[in-house]
Amino acid sequence: MPANITVSVGQRKADFVGRTHMVLQGAVDYVARLGGGTVKIGRGTWEMGNSLFIREHVRIVGSGDNTVLRKCASTVTPLLDDIDWYGTSVRVQDPSIFSIGGALLLRGKSPHYEATRFSKHTVLAIDGDTMHIDRDPRDNFWTDTEPVAATLFPIITGDYINDVTIESLCIDGNREENEELNGNYGGGIFIQDCDRIVIRNVTTRDNNSDGMSWQVCDDVTVEDCRCINNTNLGLHAGSGSQRSQVRDCTMVGNGQGFFFCWGVRESVLERCTIEDTKTQGISIGHRDTDNLIRDNVVRRSGEHGLYFRTHPQTKRDAHRNVFERNVIEDSGTKGDCVAIEMLGAAEDVVLRDNTIRDTRRTAKSRNRIGLRIAEGIERLTLEGNTFEGVEQDVLDRR
Repeated sequence: MPANITVSVGQRKADFVGRTHMVLQGAVDYVARLGGGTVKIGRGTWEMGNSLFIREHVRIVGSGDNTVLRKCASTVTPLLDDIDWYGTSVRVQDPSIFSIGGALLLRGKSPHYEATRFSKHTVLAIDGDTMHIDRDPRDNFWTDTEPVAATLFPIITGDYINDVTIESLCIDGNREENEELNGNYGGGIFIQDCDRIVIRNVTTRDNNSDGMSWQVCDDVTVEDCRCINNTNLGLHAGSGSQRSQVRDCTMVGNGQGFFFCWGVRESVLERCTIEDTKTQGISIGHRDTDNLIRDNVVRRSGEHGLYFRTHPQTKRDAHRNVFERNVIEDSGTKGDCVAIEMLGAAEDVVLRDNTIRDTRRTAKSRNRIGLRIAEGIERLTLEGNTFEGVEQDVLDRR
């Protein structure tokens, strides 16, 4: 059975005292080694030079938005020599940007095919221009493809870790001083191959990435969280994630609001507010099936409030999803302003008791369409939906 130890972290008086990621990591690792328990983080701003790596059976709880984990400014330097997939040392042009215990991300074009590769590491030792890292990258970063090493990382991260709670703190991505990190590798919170993770009452803001991203994770719960002004996705339910439960969250000013990635199934998105996205409010697509989206409010999306992505293979579309009692308001800023855009060939989707409306009266909001249905959509159920302030309620191309 997990232990029930509780330790405190503070900047002046606590069990663990400090101001950086290292004191936070020390507390989390200590509790994990004793079998689990709670790490309480007090008020203040912690400067994050690397991720806080979550550990099994550890609850991390702060003092709300008064506990701030703030990412340091990112820097980048070219590699001086190849590192192969089995290597554990990296030679760099400017070693001064790295520190022992800090993050080192390898980024470069694959020498074998057309793709950019990423590999996240911690620096264990520094010897001149050589950084010794915690593990081999299992990828090739060769100088003829001009790879770089950077201080980019998720602020909280986990890999193959189960049964963790993160609550009542603020994650500040320091967006203006950081390069973008793809949401398949980073975010304010980034977890991969983790099950039964609870994230509650967390603010994640100003990340030059996603607010929160979970990849190939089952039974993730996100409650009462705020995702604000993140470059890419507010909340990213990543590929292969099953039974996510997302409730009572607010997403404002992100690139997109909530993103169902590939193969997200049997998940619930409910009672959330999504406002002022650059493109889509809610996006759903490749093999995202059997999900329930209800009682959400989506306002002022730059393109669409609800967007069904398309795939060349119809069997890979978003089948058997239910959308009910949602409010979608003032969608799109140019061209045809379509609140719900159904592309592809989704089957057996239900749209029930939703309110689709446009309150704007300027010339820019003309050609407003409530729902546009592509010709490949099959067995669509429309029940009790209300349309207000649009020129055309439903444009059905089937």
